[in-house]
Amino acid sequence: MTQRAAVAALLSGLLLAGCSSSAEEPDELAPPPVSSAAPAESGETAVAGASAAPLTETVEQDLDLALSTPVEDSVYPKVGDPGVDALLYDLHLSWDREARRLTADAIVTFRASRTAPRFQLDLSPALTAGRVSVDGEPVAFARRGKNLVVTAPTTTDERYELTLDYVGRPRAAPAPTTRSDFSTTGFTITDTGEVWTMQEPYGAYTWYPVNDQPSDKALYDITVTAPAPWTAISNGHLTRLVTADDLTTTSWQLTEPASSYLVTLAIGDYAHSSNTAASGLRVDYWTPRGMVVDLNRLQTAAASIDWIESKLGLYPFDSLGLVVTASQSAMETQTTVTLGNNPYVLSPQVIEHELVHQWYGDQVSPADWRDVWLNEGMTMLMQWVYEDEHDIRPLRTTIQDAQAGDQGLRDEYGPPGAYDPRQFGGSNIYYSPALMWNELRLALGDDEFYRIARSWLTAHDGTSVTREQIFDHWEKETGRELSAFFDRWITGRTSPKPGVPQ
Repeated sequence: MTQRAAVAALLSGLLLAGCSSSAEEPDELAPPPVSSAAPAESGETAVAGASAAPLTETVEQDLDLALSTPVEDSVYPKVGDPGVDALLYDLHLSWDREARRLTADAIVTFRASRTAPRFQLDLSPALTAGRVSVDGEPVAFARRGKNLVVTAPTTTDERYELTLDYVGRPRAAPAPTTRSDFSTTGFTITDTGEVWTMQEPYGAYTWYPVNDQPSDKALYDITVTAPAPWTAISNGHLTRLVTADDLTTTSWQLTEPASSYLVTLAIGDYAHSSNTAASGLRVDYWTPRGMVVDLNRLQTAAASIDWIESKLGLYPFDSLGLVVTASQSAMETQTTVTLGNNPYVLSPQVIEHELVHQWYGDQVSPADWRDVWLNEGMTMLMQWVYEDEHDIRPLRTTIQDAQAGDQGLRDEYGPPGAYDPRQFGGSNIYYSPALMWNELRLALGDDEFYRIARSWLTAHDGTSVTREQIFDHWEKETGRELSAFFDRWITGRTSPKPGVPQ
């Protein structure tokens, strides 16, 4: 996620320039036609669009890709259950915009990571659970705040299928932060009934039953029905979009495992446009019809992908979209970046920042929220380098300003790897580790630095990791003893002096 207030301070008064790509006007009819891979059912009408995103055939999910080692979070231990390793969330959602009511059923396929008489998932108390079964057999359950406790025995490494229907008027959850650009997390409803979600560090539980902790990555099949002409935008590939009885049904499939905070949902009247990166990756853009959006700015994403690939290697997934919502912030949701509609968030450098997260944060995610700096530090440095190379702001100036403010951030928020849990997303998790990575970049040179940054991603593709793993990786690749260096930057309360051990 972009640290909007802090980054804006660094960019104050600067001219946005440099990165651009050709923009296509949005289709008058937003959604794509139904392809032969997903034929319309009887009585259904395909929603057409001349150059809309093509549908992709639904595939059988490979559940083994989603095997994880869940842990109890050290920062927010009340969220998630380390006894559950979710493999697939199959969600069917129906949104009533007039009543602000969600009716849904979920099938959660999971592996038990321990033997126990019961297990639990996170589900908002605003949502009422109905029938609950495990492997087709009805089971007892209890609601304890947001905890859905299911009384069904599990055995280590056995797989189970939980089926649940639920209904309610969702509400966002308070976010553990004092940031100015967001105060809640999860399912958010506008005054006119549109929906958008940004749910870092937790908030997925506000709209579906989930093991809401980043160490547990899972696959997703999401189908949403909403009043036509509204459509739903989510992660991965669009596999179905049809209209029947004044309702539009949209299906999305995410075939690469994702942490729950990286899943998104937006429901509204969306127009569609697209362009293509040099590598051939198609980038889809979903913008609310009637909302004024600068498409030229938005569609710099394709050129940003080209630039990022030159540093970090090929884009790690096989689809990419950007969806604009009524938020004031931005979120690196996996394969589908969620952006608020304001000039700052839609600036080329913020779009680039969120796209870098597809590598650092999405392809490789933190196993514990104490290590959110793993996402933001490298991404912040990449933003600074991007700004320098695109004549937005000199890197030297940015580094000097960040160095001058580092001690103040440690005093206000704590070290980036030991921050105040009530101050999630503070500037310390962005600037301090970015300065640390820049020290290594200067010591190693760009070629070696980016080689190691790429090798880290390859070695841990699709997983959730700890700080100890990344420290070990950089020590092995550089042949240097870096333990004290990393400790000073990540857990030290005093701003470190420049320099890297030989």
